[in-house]
Amino acid sequence: MDKLLRNKKAIFIFMAPAFILFTFVLFIPICQSIYYSFCDYNALTPPKFIGLENYKNLLQDKTLAIALKNSLFFLIFSCVTQLIMGLFLAALLTNIDKGRNVFKNIIYLPCVLSSAALGLLWMFIFSPKLGINQLLAKFGIEGPLWLMDINGFIILPMWVIAFVALWQYVGQSMMLYMAQISGISKSLYEASYIDGCNKVKSFRYITLPLIRPMVATAMSLNAIGSLKFFDLIFNMTEGGPNHKTEVLATHLYQQGFKYFKYGYASAIGVLLLILCLLVTAFINKVVKTEQYEM
Repeated sequence: MDKLLRNKKAIFIFMAPAFILFTFVLFIPICQSIYYSFCDYNALTPPKFIGLENYKNLLQDKTLAIALKNSLFFLIFSCVTQLIMGLFLAALLTNIDKGRNVFKNIIYLPCVLSSAALGLLWMFIFSPKLGINQLLAKFGIEGPLWLMDINGFIILPMWVIAFVALWQYVGQSMMLYMAQISGISKSLYEASYIDGCNKVKSFRYITLPLIRPMVATAMSLNAIGSLKFFDLIFNMTEGGPNHKTEVLATHLYQQGFKYFKYGYASAIGVLLLILCLLVTAFINKVVKTEQYEM
């Protein structure tokens, strides 16, 4: 193995597929998007360089302001709720013996299902004439317009979609935390119990410090995923009513593929990329990780 690791040719051969894939699938498209963000481009005519005009238009775009507010709401909501719920479920399931795999699979199942199908399913459930409102009507309760109410700073449809997203993706966070917790030596817990700790104190003083690297990883994944959030919103509301549930990804899609403003859509994409980098750097800075012997 040491001989292989010293062989530069072998290292290059092993890294070449990943490098080529990264270059053509990520790096070149990102560079193209950055260039197009400075152009007036509709894909039918050659891009025309217009400098910072697209970025000036971003500052005057009221829909972008709504989309940015909703994306930041999703970011904070997802990071906080998935951290709490994911940790709670992981701690709960690692402390039970019977039925652990059954509950784990049930909670993780929505992660592997099609977001398009789930979006349509929840759209029918929250439809005024179907699902929950019809059930409430049998008890004499008039249900709200779950996906149409536009009152409030964070409108009701955004809360509904955020909870559906939590239900769909909390299993992913749970699995990450369970993988990290299962790697902690049981001797540490046994020693803590001998010293008089109960399970709550063991979780507080042993589990939490040791899974901090995974917390940073899971929060970064949640943050980037919530900023790129698209499929559920597009299938449940398509950004409506009146663009009130737009997020950055749906606004980018509308500008690029509905109005063919590829230059302007590229500027939104660059804004999204910068946000992802800033949030990831912030999380890695705030959630300080240290290496412990487990």
